Order: sequence, then C-alpha cells, then structure tokens
Amino acid sequence: MKIDYREYHFTKWEWGLYIIQGILLCVIVNYLFYQNAVLYVFMIPIPLLWLKWKKKMRMEQRKKELNYQFRDALNSLSVSLRAGYSIENSLIEAEKDMRKLNGKSAEIVRELSYINGQIKVNIPVEELLTDFGERSDLEDIKNLASVFVIARKTGGNMAAIVSDAASDINEKVEVERTIETAVAAKKFEQTIMSAMPACIIAYMQLASPGFLDGLYGNLFGILFMTVCLCMYGLSWWAGRKIVEIEV
Repeated sequence: MKIDYREYHFTKWEWGLYIIQGILLCVIVNYLFYQNAVLYVFMIPIPLLWLKWKKKMRMEQRKKELNYQFRDALNSLSVSLRAGYSIENSLIEAEKDMRKLNGKSAEIVRELSYINGQIKVNIPVEELLTDFGERSDLEDIKNLASVFVIARKTGGNMAAIVSDAASDINEKVEVERTIETAVAAKKFEQTIMSAMPACIIAYMQLASPGFLDGLYGNLFGILFMTVCLCMYGLSWWAGRKIVEIEV
C-alpha cells in the first residue's frame, strides 16, 4: 500500500486528543485574557488552527523518522551490493534487516515490502524509487532516485553509488543530531519563557483577586488583551523559528 507522506490523516485517538487540547486551549485563553463566555464563539478558529499545526508537526516527525530509517536501509543495501547481490536481491535483504531493526510496522519496512512486491510484477526499480522520492518529499530519497535512474541507463557502478549516497546521508544525519543536541537546552528555555507571561497572569488572578478586573468585561479591556494575546502569539512563533535549524 502506497503512502503519501505529504499528507497526514489523524487516527480516531489523535482526533479526540487534539480536539480536547484545542478546547482546553480556548478555555485557558478565555480565562486569562477575557473571562467572557460570549467570546467562545469567536474562538472557534483556535481548535481548527491547533489541529492544523498538530498535523504539520506529525507530518514532519514522520518524515524525519523515515529519513533516519532510510539511512539504515541504504547502509544495508550498500553492504549487500558490495557482497555481489543484485539490486533486487539487495532490496529483499534490506527489508529483512529493517524488520529486525525497526519492527514490521516501521514506515521503511512497509515501503521496502511494497517495492519488493512491485518488483515481482516487473515494475522497474528506478520507477519505484522515483515514486518513493515524490511521495516522501525527502531530498535524500529524490537525489538517490535521480542518480539511480542515470546509473541504470549508463551502466554505472551501483554499489559505489549507493555507498556514496549512504555516506552523504550519514554525515547529514550526524550534523542534524549534533545541532539538535546543541539547541536542546535553548528549546527548553524557549518553552519556559513562552509559558511565563501566561503563568504571571494566572498567578496575579489567583494571588490578588480583583487586581486585573479593570481589564475584563469592557471594550477597552477586550481590545487591550487582544493586542497582548496577538503579541504573545507572535513572540511564541518567533521563538520557535529561532530554535528551528534545518540542514
């Protein structure tokens, strides 16, 4: 079964979880900034935006895991090719190795199983890899597919090509992991700093009841708190962009 990694479909459990999270987010925002039940009507976009954001995060996470698994598969493929296996038999061996390493439910196992199944009905390997690259939307897979197509047409050294591709991806993954380790503390700090304004408002409401009453229940308060909320959201977005580094 082909999977389009450019799309993501929530499971029933994820639908329920993220909808509840979106509703809780509306409750928190209303309590901290408005305390007006009527304004819940205008907060309907918040759960929808939350679902959209979570879908994007899940897509990126799945593609990232697939890229790491593809690196392992490519290493296995390179070993088999250097041992004298054909590309078709090497893909079968790579599937076996990935089943042992990641389990039968892993994305790369399902992809290799699909590719090997299609090879049995005489679909060219280069066509399957090209399709995989398009569906995954991963640069490494697209590049390998392009080089693979050229190598098959010109009779290039397939073992050397796969080995070089595996080496390049290994270096890229190591750089990504080094960067992730280096910025992990900064990401945690950014999360704490993003939560601080909301925590301060909640603390003031709980510790000094009535202190912020002038900002609730009137037009000026609604406009003022809306501006504050927009600035808060903008600062959170900017903070996430700063700590996100792509290789």
